[in-house]
Amino acid sequence: MEFIHKSVLFDESVKALNINSNSVIVDGTAGGGGHSREISNNAGRLIAIDQDPDAIKVLHERLGDRENVTIVNDNFSNLKSILSSLNIDEIDGLLLDLGVSSFQLDTAERGFSFHKDAPLDMRMSKSGLSAKDVVNTYSEQELANIIYKYGEEKFSRKIASNIVKARQDKPIETTFELVDIIKSSLPQKAMRDSHPARKTFQAIRIEVNAELDALEKTLDDAFECLRSGGRIAIITFHSLEDRMVKEKFNEWSKGCTCPKEFPICVCGNKPKGKALKSIAPSEKELEINPRARSSRLRIFEKY
Repeated sequence: MEFIHKSVLFDESVKALNINSNSVIVDGTAGGGGHSREISNNAGRLIAIDQDPDAIKVLHERLGDRENVTIVNDNFSNLKSILSSLNIDEIDGLLLDLGVSSFQLDTAERGFSFHKDAPLDMRMSKSGLSAKDVVNTYSEQELANIIYKYGEEKFSRKIASNIVKARQDKPIETTFELVDIIKSSLPQKAMRDSHPARKTFQAIRIEVNAELDALEKTLDDAFECLRSGGRIAIITFHSLEDRMVKEKFNEWSKGCTCPKEFPICVCGNKPKGKALKSIAPSEKELEINPRARSSRLRIFEKY
């Protein structure tokens, strides 16, 4: 199957990086190379990172002959060590297009989609802990906590209880087996607005890939590696990651943190940069790519 990914907010995110011929840019979620190709057309150097080995094969096919492109099979959370290994001290920009690619969703055997019956997997790197491991080995309390925290699912306890009951008879091995358990755990009225498994699948995927931990680490490391005037552009797809990015950008943009009643500043804290206006997809883009509906682009510029 061809690696196809419809890049969301494509023009806006590339423009946000403010690229010139001397720029050193990191695309931490290079995927099929959509953003990376456009960035490499204008930047002095591009570091294209992806943890998915399928994506890496495609990147080598599509961008491997470009002298200004370095392709790295790794998690973007290892940004500092990746740059160190390449003898790069500072970068001018970082792009992260978070979430699951269209290719990963549409390739049934990857186990990301609740619309396709396949082995429970959800590993972006195709290695390590899988969704099957989580569903069949985590305690009921651990499952409930994950589904509530990462999926914001209010029926998390019932879903976790039914998962544990079901696996006592046999291991839960496929996506549709899990979907059926989730459906049996929710009242009818809760299944009207969206697919009943959406929140639980999101939660398990985040746990499997340690997505929020990776994002938090990368934000801090990227800021350290970012040159003055450099920018971070991040496309998010759900409230948990968007909130983390927003709060971090606001923290860096904040000046004095002294209580309001203090007559003068004693903390000496100065803004480290500024969060630029966030961008949502246009109606035209939503017509072409409905999966873009929940996306948002946030941009930060370092002083």
